[in-house]
Amino acid sequence: MSAGLVILEERLRIPAEACSFAGFRDWSASDRFPEDARIDFLAGDIEVEMSPEDLHTHGVVKAAIAAALHALLAANDRGEVFIDRARVVSEAAGLSAEPDVVAVLWSSLESGRVRYRASARRLPDRFSEIEGAPDLVVEVLSDASESKDTERLPLLYARAGIPELWLVDARGSEPRFEIHALAGDRYERLAADPDGTVRSPVLGLAVRLVRQRTRLGSWRYTLEHSED
Repeated sequence: MSAGLVILEERLRIPAEACSFAGFRDWSASDRFPEDARIDFLAGDIEVEMSPEDLHTHGVVKAAIAAALHALLAANDRGEVFIDRARVVSEAAGLSAEPDVVAVLWSSLESGRVRYRASARRLPDRFSEIEGAPDLVVEVLSDASESKDTERLPLLYARAGIPELWLVDARGSEPRFEIHALAGDRYERLAADPDGTVRSPVLGLAVRLVRQRTRLGSWRYTLEHSED
């Protein structure tokens, strides 16, 4: 084994220098960074998810939320939405992570609260990081990520100053959809109506996640929204 490497399952090699925030940032922007795992830097710890994504409790949920958010922001030209492999970086929080869904408003880019950082190749209009505090992040819970999504990430997302965090759990008999708004240095869960509707301060809309069976018996998810 080469010195200065951590090897997981023979195919994932983490260089020793990646144990610092700056070193991890350099590694994640390099050609040596793996493309088949979610690898996050969380205040000095490196967390790796290599489990396959569950199609109907994670994949379709994430896609439905991202599609709805994209349509909402694009309709009013308010911003843009990213799904998978969009890296959010905050030096203040010691955070470099890839949320399931990320939303960025134009106003936040214009104010400088959020910046897009160029990719390592420095090509025009090519970016690899969202630096600062995007407006909204979504994490869909899985068996492998539950403690990270509900305990560690919320603390660091709050420290980074991200205004809104959505947590979704579709593994049970009923989907759980929560909106957490930043209050000081931590998140507060917002109260939901009896039908599961919660107001999103970032969107300025009341939203809820509903699901119904498809004709083949799988679940279809829809993010419904309405004016207050």
